[in-house]
Amino acid sequence: MVRKNLKKISKSEKLKEFIKKYKVAPEYLSTNRRMVSRAVLIGLFIAFIPMPMQMLLVLAMMPFFKFNVPIGLAMCWLSNPFTMPPMYYMEYMTGAFLLGSEPLEVEMTLEWFSKNLDDIFIDLYTGTLFYSVVGSLSAYWLVNYFWRGSVERDKKLHRHDRKS
Repeated sequence: MVRKNLKKISKSEKLKEFIKKYKVAPEYLSTNRRMVSRAVLIGLFIAFIPMPMQMLLVLAMMPFFKFNVPIGLAMCWLSNPFTMPPMYYMEYMTGAFLLGSEPLEVEMTLEWFSKNLDDIFIDLYTGTLFYSVVGSLSAYWLVNYFWRGSVERDKKLHRHDRKS
């Protein structure tokens, strides 16, 4: 379903006009399996990193990797003001567990995290590395798996329709 919707959007005249007007390289808007799965990988990897301006980091990846930039930007929106405190808490507790350190008493506010960043930095970024790698690679694999499944289902339906 998502694959078909992406194909419809990519054929849009408005999108073609936008690309022409702003001289956007078309490969950064490509909606094939590789470009979408790379975008999910990069966007989610960056989404788990506690830092400001994550979208700029996604854009900074453009010269090094070819991926669907709008999807990559959308994936980094996973971390937003509502999801940041629970994400950072989960990352901090995971990092403390992995390093075997005693976690501090946590308040679920961005203010607490910013005040205690010096004390929790190593634990937080250890958990961040864990979730960035595991989460983004899992999402990359899932996108590929479901995309291929979708293509196979379409092929079977197409073959069945030709026989009928």
